[in-house]
Amino acid sequence: FGRKGPVWVEAGELRERIDRGERPLILDVRGPEEFDGPLGHIEGARNVPLPELSSRVAEIGRETGPIVVICLTDKRSSQAAAGLAESDIRDVPVLRGGMRAWRGP
Repeated sequence: FGRKGPVWVEAGELRERIDRGERPLILDVRGPEEFDGPLGHIEGARNVPLPELSSRVAEIGRETGPIVVICLTDKRSSQAAAGLAESDIRDVPVLRGGMRAWRGP
């Protein structure tokens, strides 16, 4: 019954994908105050706070392209990816290190 962990994407890899013109849905599961806070958010990201995710699965399931989940570190985004997988939205990578890694050195 071992649950597989999340599929990871590194900040540099995600940047390269975006720079190449890929436009994954960046699903930011932080609260609105964090989304608009000091670390900001990735341009074009959709803010769906983790507590709201279960009620918005149908909306997310209508997306046709790739999805990447992020939060501050990668704890909530890992939970979000697991929740999406339980709703048959699979292969959703998690940004390793979250916004801290994205904004890091």
